[in-house]
Amino acid sequence: MKAAVLTEYNKVEWLDVEKPTCKPGEVLIQVCYGCICGSDQHIHKGEFHPRTKTPMIMGHEFGGLVVEVGEGVEGWNVSDKVAPDPIIWCGKCPACLKGHYPACTSLKLIGIDSDGGFAQFISLPPSMLYKVPADIPDEHVALVEVLSIGCHAKNRANVKKGDTVVIWGSGKVGLCILEAVRTVTDNIVFMVDILEPRLAIGPKYYENVIAIDASKENPVERIKAETEGKGVDIAFEAVGHAYEIEGLVNPVRGCIQSVCGGGTVCVLGLGNEPAPIVFKELIWKEAKIVSSRVSHGEFAEAIEHLKNGRFKPEALISQKLHGSQTQRGFEILDENPAENIKILLDFRSAYPD
Repeated sequence: MKAAVLTEYNKVEWLDVEKPTCKPGEVLIQVCYGCICGSDQHIHKGEFHPRTKTPMIMGHEFGGLVVEVGEGVEGWNVSDKVAPDPIIWCGKCPACLKGHYPACTSLKLIGIDSDGGFAQFISLPPSMLYKVPADIPDEHVALVEVLSIGCHAKNRANVKKGDTVVIWGSGKVGLCILEAVRTVTDNIVFMVDILEPRLAIGPKYYENVIAIDASKENPVERIKAETEGKGVDIAFEAVGHAYEIEGLVNPVRGCIQSVCGGGTVCVLGLGNEPAPIVFKELIWKEAKIVSSRVSHGEFAEAIEHLKNGRFKPEALISQKLHGSQTQRGFEILDENPAENIKILLDFRSAYPD
């Protein structure tokens, strides 16, 4: 089979590799589409080393079709459409024993800690798979994983009907949070970023979304003005690596300043830089901070929203490339991040049409 192999950091090649066998207790999946995640971009640059080692096959956001059912597997059939949940937890650490799997102390993901889905085939145990209705387009199945992250963040923040929301960061994760909160509340949602093309996406696909360019105005002041000084119920930080803007606080502190009394701040950004906050600003409001990492079974929720048309996956898809063009996909994301959210990779054939 063909696979997009990271042969060395910053270099993906379309190579012949051994096709996996369908082991007992597993199903063999023909990958239809995968998509490049922000984590994949870091892996590509070598920033996950030594956790990742080359050569390797990336890809933890993908979907496909069952083409073979291994010995002992029941309830699965050839041609079933599936979305794999890439998370592998240990089941033994304190978090796992509490059933809080996203906090597993040795959490692993296929496509990072083992070969992933940027290939024509992959064999996985059915415990990692979610069935997807046949009428959901293959392209959208590849987005289930990242959409589930938005759902998990929404659930961690306990978004309710009628809540007002601000999302700091209008990239891959921020837009998935927007999709998720829109399944609950129709009230105003603010999107904060410094990249105008990204800010244009939310209002294009959803009503009652206000885009705020943090390079041109103070987001906290605008939010307070639009909410009669009250602030929002929920604030999400999905920036990660923030640019320092003179006169503005960092995104986490901006979230704290933006919420109303008793509000909630949910932090997802995985930046390595310190994010100084003033706890008095949080305590005075008796607000709370929660964090959100990966997902916790929200694949089923994401699939249901795709089935019912409540998600708008086309808002996330910037380009579609053949799997042989995976290296070019990474280059495009580096060259023009403002205008590219998700690049889908087509693995249905060995060569482009």
